[in-house]
Amino acid sequence: MNSLVLAVIVFAAYLVAYHTYGKYLASKIFKLDPKRVTPAHELRDDIDYLPAKKEVLFGHHFTSIAGLGPIVGPAIAIIWGWVPAALWVALGPIFLGGVHDFASLVASMRNKGVSIGELTANLVNSRTRYLFLLIIFFELWIVIAIFALIMGILFKMFPQSVFPVWMEIPIAVWAGYMIYRKGGNLNTISLIAVILMYITVIIGAYWPLKLPGLFGLTPVETWLVILLIYAFFASTLPVWTLLQPRDYINAHELLIAMALLFIGTIVAHPKIVAPATNFHAAGAPPIWPFLFVVIACGAISGFHSLVSSGTSSKQIDKEPDALFVGYGGMLMEGSLATLVIVATAAAIGIAYKTKAGEILTGVAAWQHHYHSWQAAAGLGSKLNAVIIGSANLMHSFGIPLAIGTTIMAVFLVSFAGTTLDTATRIQRYVIGEFFTDIGIPALANRWVATFLAVFTAFLLAFAQKGGKGALILWPLFGTVNQLLAGLALLVATVYLARIKKPIWFTALPMIFMIFMTGWAMVLNIQKFARTHNTLLFVIGLIVFLLEIWMIIEAIIALSKYLSAPAAESEEIA
Repeated sequence: MNSLVLAVIVFAAYLVAYHTYGKYLASKIFKLDPKRVTPAHELRDDIDYLPAKKEVLFGHHFTSIAGLGPIVGPAIAIIWGWVPAALWVALGPIFLGGVHDFASLVASMRNKGVSIGELTANLVNSRTRYLFLLIIFFELWIVIAIFALIMGILFKMFPQSVFPVWMEIPIAVWAGYMIYRKGGNLNTISLIAVILMYITVIIGAYWPLKLPGLFGLTPVETWLVILLIYAFFASTLPVWTLLQPRDYINAHELLIAMALLFIGTIVAHPKIVAPATNFHAAGAPPIWPFLFVVIACGAISGFHSLVSSGTSSKQIDKEPDALFVGYGGMLMEGSLATLVIVATAAAIGIAYKTKAGEILTGVAAWQHHYHSWQAAAGLGSKLNAVIIGSANLMHSFGIPLAIGTTIMAVFLVSFAGTTLDTATRIQRYVIGEFFTDIGIPALANRWVATFLAVFTAFLLAFAQKGGKGALILWPLFGTVNQLLAGLALLVATVYLARIKKPIWFTALPMIFMIFMTGWAMVLNIQKFARTHNTLLFVIGLIVFLLEIWMIIEAIIALSKYLSAPAAESEEIA
């Protein structure tokens, strides 16, 4: 099959879905009201609560939910064949991921912008709030530590990305100051910022910066410490100073990168060289249920509910903006995942240079990279497949391979950085809500709560030499993340029942996700038992039992709301 045909079909499906299914959810199910006051206005503090133009908020939301998820997931799942990967990426965002993100955003927005965990207390009961907050803390704890490590590794792998990524910070601060304090034109400032950003990309391509190890630390460990310090300050600053403008610039960076890849797809239109199906790949786990765990962010991800209810719900200017930000953001992420499939299933076959210096093309190139699960599963292997394929597409219309590689490297690191400080900010909210709930407001202070978020991630990272402590728990992350997606859909289902709306839009995706990822969790727990991995076995079992407990509590609440008379208000007290 031609890769251009595949991309066009998926993009067309997203466009139709947004203007039909998405708008139906917005107008008929959630009944978004432009006159309803949002938390961004009601609780405005210019730190976390601040109304943003929907284009700016889209930039923050999209870059925060994306990270490396829609890149590394499809880049490994393609080993099972391009058909299952493409089908999940095509249908998942429309019927599962988009609904999940949108529903989480609306439910939080109508309840003072509280997190999905805190919302659970109002919808179900206080016990489930603590259960949910515990699961969320565990996920974010891993995310912060692992993404700081990933950025350190990427800086070492691609030193040409160091200068552009760090220069993005002063460019973003300048843009935020000009827009919010000087009243500058958003489009003009954005254009200047993006131009400056790509100038630094060109400089970085020919001026790579390598950081030596300091104070007895390796270069990666040194970067990890620097990045955690950065995350502390970035996540405590008012959103207008760095978070909004930087993510808006990143969104432009992504759109440009996606446009370049799509142009390359049109020009080169490489034939897909990956097999349609490859269910018995050497060393790979079974495609059912692990396809739905490996490809998370490109289809549906529990982390998205944390962003929707953590930062984005606090910045919605008008309720109807939630459709563009929540549902539209998920479809755009699916578009990125589709282009990653094109790069790894087709463009990698244009030219692939082996470690021995041999140039392979076509099916031979794909088979060399994906000859086994172990060969393709490492971070470097996943990213190399994407970067090689992407650089090939850009090279097809004249962009030098060095520039194309740097564009993709900067793009990857920038998105990892967005996920890092957004996750840190959300963890601060979670810690603050927890200590407020138990009556210790001193520890809910944004500086103290952020320190706890960063310090606990630091302890996890350095629990193992090389800053790789989070890798100990990483095998649990995929299933925990997707179970969180199922639980977020469960909360959204209870919310719809509470306001007397049809529940099937969230209930059916919820049943599918809880079943598939629960199945994956059981298989993982069995694997940990067979391999005598006591730590992962115990933690996995605890998380699974907490999930069962929460499902039971939610079903009780759901049955109560379904049998109760219509509520007087759509807001939950």
